[in-house]
Amino acid sequence: MLTKTTLIRLSAVLALLFSFSTMAQETYRLRLAETWGPNSPILGDTTRHMAAMAEKMSDGRLQIRIDSSNKHKAPFGIFDMVKAGQYDMGHTASYYYKGVIPNAMYFTTVPFGMIAPEQYAWFYYGGGMQLMEKVYRPHGLLSFPGGNTGNQMGGWFTEEITSLEDLQGLKMRTPGFAGEVMAELGVAVTNIPPGELYTALERGTIDALEWVGPALDFDMGFHQIAKHYYSGWQEPAAEVQFLINEKSWNKLPTDLQEILRVAMRTAAYDMYAQSMHLSGKAWAKMKDDYPEVSHETFPPEVIDALRDATEKLLAEAAENDPLADEIISSQRSYLKQIRQWTAISDKAYLNSVSSEAKD
Repeated sequence: MLTKTTLIRLSAVLALLFSFSTMAQETYRLRLAETWGPNSPILGDTTRHMAAMAEKMSDGRLQIRIDSSNKHKAPFGIFDMVKAGQYDMGHTASYYYKGVIPNAMYFTTVPFGMIAPEQYAWFYYGGGMQLMEKVYRPHGLLSFPGGNTGNQMGGWFTEEITSLEDLQGLKMRTPGFAGEVMAELGVAVTNIPPGELYTALERGTIDALEWVGPALDFDMGFHQIAKHYYSGWQEPAAEVQFLINEKSWNKLPTDLQEILRVAMRTAAYDMYAQSMHLSGKAWAKMKDDYPEVSHETFPPEVIDALRDATEKLLAEAAENDPLADEIISSQRSYLKQIRQWTAISDKAYLNSVSSEAKD
């Protein structure tokens, strides 16, 4: 026969087990704002894949609602909304916020810098994540790699660029550090939300624009207006980001934090693979359906001037900001080391079989 003391203890144990069971089944709901419009290919796919993975891996305990730019009306306001707690999460590109936190732009890309595999290696094994935390944590935010487009194209131009003089007064949409570099060469730089790009080009508000690459550019219809498509220099890799309000993150149990971390990292990698696949597919279709579109490369004098302007601006940033100096030095040091391997592996392979890809 159970004693009164035993019954009390048993009741306490059962109550504790019930409490643990209740905690385990509690549902956590997060709201995510993205820069992109509804059903945006690749970029929007990434947030949807991440949310679906997080919900499935958590057995429904972690649910993420996504609001696209048509809902929150602030495509370039993600940083402010997540910082203020209006949203728990965001999906955007850190170089959009260089006016608020200048050091954020280095985590998207740097002209003449790392390609995507090198950049991911730097993030996860070369100290990039720790430096990104130094930039975002003072704002009550956490930032995680959110997907890479790979090497981005240099843009669509209504007129061919044959010399530096052709850039003088050219009205161009190009964001981030590349915009500052272009401005050094006399380009009138502007940043326009994705949904307004085609109209701006069509109306002559801009003479050229840089978006991403064939995977996303083709559906935007830029080739119907601008026929000169240039290879890039400005974004050898372009990493978007998941932003998380630190208070929202801390409210999650540790297992859900890890599930969210894995879902974000997996979705980011999948975006890179998807972008590579769809860009190859789109470029093949563009060559077949729009033979009047010409692929161009910038003249050597333009590339040299762009490189010189990049070095000048990086030197100024490093001189004026110790944290910028730390980030730039880290990226340069890592690139110097990793590029030696890239040169004798991927680059050497592509050079040796280049005749296969000429057509």
